[in-house]
Amino acid sequence: MNAPTPFPGPASQHDRVAFDRQELGTILGLYGRMVAAGEWRDYGMSFLKDVAVFSVFRRTAEHPIYRIEKRPKLRGKQGMYSVIGMDGQILKRGGDLRAVLRILDRKLIRAVE
Repeated sequence: MNAPTPFPGPASQHDRVAFDRQELGTILGLYGRMVAAGEWRDYGMSFLKDVAVFSVFRRTAEHPIYRIEKRPKLRGKQGMYSVIGMDGQILKRGGDLRAVLRILDRKLIRAVE
């Protein structure tokens, strides 16, 4: 008997860029703090061929206010992590995720009246 031929399906998981467990833990830790502060309300994740995106929303039916992107092809050049604002401007880019996310952590620091 011959082994069955596998049915061709959608692109395999290895063809996509994704956040690993540690990266997601770091991102979701920041997300939890911002939700507790009342700044963020919803998020979405996209795993594509060249980029993994964590989008943050203030309300559910809006455009994302921030996008946290992972682009492994930029690892050697500008750093594979970036934070992008609502208008498409890159706010911070680098090779260390925690250092890149500090730009969003600063939004939590406010003057107390």
